[in-house]
Amino acid sequence: MLLKVGDLARRTGLTVRTLHHYDEIGLLKPSGRSDAGYRLYSQADVQRLHGIQTMRQMGLALSDIAELLAGEGVAPQRIIGQQIRALDQQITQATELRGRLTMLRDGLMAGAEPDMGNWLEALALMTTYGKYFSTTELKQIFTNWSLIEADWMVVKDLVRSAMDRQLQPDTPEMQALAYRWMALMLHWMGGDLDLLERWGHMFRTEPSAQGRNHAPPGDMIEYVETAIKLRLALLEKYLTRDDLRTLGHVPHTAWAALERDVQQLLARQVPTDHADAAAAALRWNALFDQLSRGDAQLRQKLLTASANEPLLQAGSPLSAPVRTYLQAALAQAMPTPAVAPLRSPRTAETITQSPKNH
Repeated sequence: MLLKVGDLARRTGLTVRTLHHYDEIGLLKPSGRSDAGYRLYSQADVQRLHGIQTMRQMGLALSDIAELLAGEGVAPQRIIGQQIRALDQQITQATELRGRLTMLRDGLMAGAEPDMGNWLEALALMTTYGKYFSTTELKQIFTNWSLIEADWMVVKDLVRSAMDRQLQPDTPEMQALAYRWMALMLHWMGGDLDLLERWGHMFRTEPSAQGRNHAPPGDMIEYVETAIKLRLALLEKYLTRDDLRTLGHVPHTAWAALERDVQQLLARQVPTDHADAAAAALRWNALFDQLSRGDAQLRQKLLTASANEPLLQAGSPLSAPVRTYLQAALAQAMPTPAVAPLRSPRTAETITQSPKNH
């Protein structure tokens, strides 16, 4: 079966002029001519046309397409394969665009109509983010922001206060802030260390991302990283990257509530064998189990790290008297050998949850 040029144009959506041009430049010459001189195209010609249009959709110039097709027959499976790759590329681009438009729409629905400055800032940030993350990753990051937003605002203010007071990175207060900072960051990224490291790298290398949308300024990043590196150097002696991925998240509010309640028990001089002391110790144990996700080996690593490294203990959100009280109460509440590894869960509060930061 042979098709005249007009029929081929109509059935493919191309113009006769385009087909004439392809003929003139030698890219697609018809296999024959009618008695009246009309161009006639065979099945092989149509297959070649598919290959040409597929590569055009991939952004190749006609001269490049001619070189690729020169001197070889175009097998149907090769044409179909090229078309599938072109469609995959279009789907990826369309999905990426849809994701960005969705985020922009959601942002408009959540707040007031942006002015030109807002649009320009959003464009600049999206360009920066796009260097490091896919739309799917950005959606995850932005969606999870609500998980840490309230505590993040508090931590950022506390770090700024520490900077103003010129606290050294190895002080207990600064180490506690480093722990909270890192725990929040890993919780925000859903435990994805690769995502967290790219996020940290972006903020260290892209000044345009610093200090915007509640992000820390460059001087704060540099300051808190000094304290973080001290903790990380110690943790690497005990924990692997898989261990860090396994760690669960314990909100700082949970530690703070336990600290407050045990301080009240201490003030009332409640003995460690009292029911209230046992209840507090079991809460402590439950938080530790939440942090280690019930992994006995990880639990032991945390215990060992804390026992051997005073600097990790320095960052605990629980004070030393509270830890001592809880340790004694837990030993009395759970005295069996089966729970012996739980006797020193002070490391539950001292462990860092990420090597990087915002």
